[in-house]
Amino acid sequence: MSLATSTTKMARNSKKQYEDDDGRTICDMNVDGMRWYQAEQKRANRGEARAELQRKIANGEALTRRETLRYTWYATLAGLAVVGFIGGGTTLFIFILWLLWK
Repeated sequence: MSLATSTTKMARNSKKQYEDDDGRTICDMNVDGMRWYQAEQKRANRGEARAELQRKIANGEALTRRETLRYTWYATLAGLAVVGFIGGGTTLFIFILWLLWK
């Protein structure tokens, strides 16, 4: 085994420790297409979240204020998207008719 191969293996096996590292995850690196992608982990996390929400519903617990605001925001964005598509289509239709009548 050559020296370059052994140092490469050592570099992969040793984890770097930084003095300002507090262990928090800034960005999830479990991305589809990467060689370390773990689909089971994403499915398990999604299943846990779904089970937690179903448990809350079964117990009759109300959503927290943050969850209520989040779902209200999502519903508002969905409504704006629908209005945007319809308004954009109508505007495009009127513009095409205007070009034809010109």
